[in-house]
Amino acid sequence: MAQSVSPDSLLKLKQQVGRCIDDAKDKLYSLSNDIWSCPELAYEERKAHDRLVAFFSEENGWEVEKHFKLETAFRATWGPGGRKEGHLINVGFLCEYDALPGIGHACGHNLIAEVGAASAIGLKAVIEGTSDFPAHVQVTVLGTPAEEDVGGKADMMKQGAFDGLDVVFMAHPSQEDAPYLPDVAEHDVVVKYHGKASHAASHPWAGVNALDAAVLAYNNISVLRQQLKPDWRIHGVIKNGGVKPNIIPDYTELEYYLRTPSRKDLPTIKAKAEMCFRSAAMATGCEVEVEFARNAFDNILRNTTLEDLYETNGKALGMEFTTDEEVLKNSSGSTDFGNVSFIIPGIHPYFYIGTDALNHTEEYTIASGDEKAQFYSLRAAKALAMTALDVLLRPELLHRVKETFMEDKLKEEQIMRKSLPCEGTAGQR
Repeated sequence: MAQSVSPDSLLKLKQQVGRCIDDAKDKLYSLSNDIWSCPELAYEERKAHDRLVAFFSEENGWEVEKHFKLETAFRATWGPGGRKEGHLINVGFLCEYDALPGIGHACGHNLIAEVGAASAIGLKAVIEGTSDFPAHVQVTVLGTPAEEDVGGKADMMKQGAFDGLDVVFMAHPSQEDAPYLPDVAEHDVVVKYHGKASHAASHPWAGVNALDAAVLAYNNISVLRQQLKPDWRIHGVIKNGGVKPNIIPDYTELEYYLRTPSRKDLPTIKAKAEMCFRSAAMATGCEVEVEFARNAFDNILRNTTLEDLYETNGKALGMEFTTDEEVLKNSSGSTDFGNVSFIIPGIHPYFYIGTDALNHTEEYTIASGDEKAQFYSLRAAKALAMTALDVLLRPELLHRVKETFMEDKLKEEQIMRKSLPCEGTAGQR
């Protein structure tokens, strides 16, 4: 194992990475603002994608693959850098850039893209500017679309987009600084009921009411919640409830999200929900289609070694990490980064952007485009790049990161194997 650099040398490099990111602040803000100004939905992020591709294409030394695995995904790579012998360490940074229907960048994905780009160019500048950098390094940036919908990272994983990465980083805007928040496992489902239309006043007996099926299903799910574990979640909407009061609805559609703290429990909640949907069809005489999304989102597999490093670096930059147990223990949502965390060690910290507004609100859309968010976003980028320097220049830490990852992944897999035979899977009868 290679020797670690001295603490003083590492500190100087961390300070240098911060200066490099600050030097690029104007073009980074321009990048973020351009993405924020033109919000695009999942797999339609063409302008955001092209803007990021242009950003890295204009930076010296980056090799850019414009349509990497998916139309609105990309890969930018630099390296190898540093010394020319020994193991190549491939450090990955992820960018998200899709928006939400109706309210634009209310989850701040423009800032996620900016943080990923800033971390990467800051780290690259330090490595490139350091003669005989102690590690043999490649820096990779992946543009990952459709996080708010089908899960672009999961689609990219199926095509090997993350192969070869040693460690992966991204950061998500929030109401507080936190090295980890409990993002949970989640699976979307669309339920379609097909009935038969008829005049609701003159011949109601000739119809088969699909709206009745949807209402029964909705109520079935509401009753089911009484028997679910406290930290399981089911929430949904009726997306199509008919066209006119005097026509018995022949088609209705519901969409639900099913969430559990661990992916091991998803098959159980899916099976329970599916029985609710199918029993409503049986009671009303409707035909039913239960369509689970092609990708489930995994919970995040934590890497406490990386989390501790990030928190230490963040504190050095002035971050005040939350100690509120309500925040730290309650689920914050779901992300396709969870899927990535089971194949590569990584972190997905959260960062404050200068507002108490909640994500997925119009107020947060405004905040994510506000210039005030720039200080906080670039601070998060510095903390990520500094954490990358830790694992690059302290080989014992990279070894510990990978060892922790393998141990925790094995524990999760053992739990999965024990739970699946007893719980069954959705769709079994």
